[in-house]
Amino acid sequence: MNSRRGARLALVTGANKGIGKEIARGLARLGLVVLIGSRDVGRGRAAARELSEDGAVLDVQLDVTDRASIERVVLLIQNDYGHLDVLINNAGTNVGYQKPSEVTAEDFRAVYETNVFGVVTLTNALLPLLLRSDAGRIVNVTSVRGSIGAEAAWVGQPSMPYSTSKTALNAITVHYSRELANTPIKVNGAAPGHVATDFNGFRGTRSPAEGAAIAIRLATLDASGPSGGVFDDSGKLPW
Repeated sequence: MNSRRGARLALVTGANKGIGKEIARGLARLGLVVLIGSRDVGRGRAAARELSEDGAVLDVQLDVTDRASIERVVLLIQNDYGHLDVLINNAGTNVGYQKPSEVTAEDFRAVYETNVFGVVTLTNALLPLLLRSDAGRIVNVTSVRGSIGAEAAWVGQPSMPYSTSKTALNAITVHYSRELANTPIKVNGAAPGHVATDFNGFRGTRSPAEGAAIAIRLATLDASGPSGGVFDDSGKLPW
């Protein structure tokens, strides 16, 4: 058998820095071949070089808002590996922290294009390859800000486009898990907590490695693990 086709393979989007990079590092250390998706080829290549010390890590140019970019990655995985075991939908964006009355429809479109529509487009494109795995895992990186039931979601001044995009992502997670309930695929949301990254001006209280831990755990669940939930380090979140 082609060694690539026998490998356990993961794709992590938005993985050239921050939480995504640490998710990729953790999965590589567990023995998976990891493709790190990055919009910027140079940054992706640099991250892959660094992470290669931890295992088999390769970079792929991937913009989840660009259908042609998605199609190229799907074709690469199809031709080189023939399957996909783990998809981590980590790529995300925000437009600032305006009051709800100051937010525009264009702000919503900019955030949802990546955080919601990109997830759906990429997931649907890769589902045939995930269904070829005997233990497919989809992890959507979400946020406690997307929870309606968690009090922490309303602390400070959340961004309405970002927070609601994560609420939508949580619902999307449940819908996929229901459709795929009779398959080996498990679909869950991972809330990494307030992580210090350039996404929030490094104001977070947790390291990227700490934030990545829950996504890595959900990506490597055994057959008895849950599906259709949103989790942080303390357990299942209300949403």
